[in-house]
Amino acid sequence: MLGVMVGSAALVIILSVFNGFEETVLKMFNSITPQILVAPAKGKTFDPNTTYFNQLKKDKKIYSFTEVLAENALVRYNTKQTPAVIKGVSSDFLKNKSLDTIMLDGTFVLANKIGQPQAVVGSALQAFLDTNPADPFEQLQVFSPKKGATGNAVNPMDDFTMLSIAPAGVFEVQQDFDNLLIVPLSFARELLGEPKNISAIEINVQPNIDTEKLKAKMSADLGSNYVVKNRIEQNQTLYNLLGSEKWMVYIILTFILIIAIFNIIGSLTMLVIDKQKDISVLSSLGAGKRLIRRIFLAEGMMITLIGCIFGILIGLTFCLLQQKFGWVKMGDANFMFSNAYPIALKWKDFVLVFVTVAFFSFIASSLASNLSIKKIDRINQDL
Repeated sequence: MLGVMVGSAALVIILSVFNGFEETVLKMFNSITPQILVAPAKGKTFDPNTTYFNQLKKDKKIYSFTEVLAENALVRYNTKQTPAVIKGVSSDFLKNKSLDTIMLDGTFVLANKIGQPQAVVGSALQAFLDTNPADPFEQLQVFSPKKGATGNAVNPMDDFTMLSIAPAGVFEVQQDFDNLLIVPLSFARELLGEPKNISAIEINVQPNIDTEKLKAKMSADLGSNYVVKNRIEQNQTLYNLLGSEKWMVYIILTFILIIAIFNIIGSLTMLVIDKQKDISVLSSLGAGKRLIRRIFLAEGMMITLIGCIFGILIGLTFCLLQQKFGWVKMGDANFMFSNAYPIALKWKDFVLVFVTVAFFSFIASSLASNLSIKKIDRINQDL
């Protein structure tokens, strides 16, 4: 019972910790990933000035409608330079109130007080260029090839558009996003020479609006010329990774739990040997083999399920205390995680643990209970 209790508690705690990590990571991703993304099925850009998109922009279900123009460019700061992804966004992008949670330095603004454009730099880009948002005199220089440039100009720089922009802050989410340079859409249009087309539309909906229904409707309305994705589809690899890690840990801990559960076979076998005379007496009084088997099956199930229930309660208590007090620390805190291990409770995990223990305890108890009737006829003759 103690072995099952410890195994069940450990399984509940570990699954809850993984839930906590998953929620924290997804919260960071969701701060910069829209609920719905619309992109062209072919090519890099499309014209958003259509009747459908103009009506969609005014739809009361939509909280933010962000036009995005993104392209690769060369970024220079002081003496260092590196390729980066320039992401121009319209003003609705700043409606996302969770952007401040991903900032390492500075603030998430796209223009200063006098209306001059400013950029927010990804942490990987900042680490390479060593940008300093607090320095008002040094600006980022962004280079992009001009449309229709032949490369035959006497001065090679004549084939490039070069614009300067001041860094306003540094953000960090994940490697895929940390090479971004987020700028105002007007700045990106001037840099890339794209007066009307955009790369994508990022949409966030109002509270209590079913995102999946809206996505399905938009996909049907737009047809095959556009790709409409939800958050899972935008970060499929991340969701698959988080899910597979949690299931691998569940499988490993379940094997340990199975070892504890199958100790019931040994315990019940010793009990059967000790109770042979009692089994014979019950048989002589008219108890059938099925009844005797049920007695030992019920005892095995009682031992494991009582251990499981106490283990789940201990695991739940520990998780609630960890959520409130954060007793178990990870070490040095960082911007993404607090100093304590994160915990998130899901009722499905508790059901999963109970069903797992019940299933394997039934198998173990069934095997052990069969021993109680194997030699019952010979015992009766001997007595």
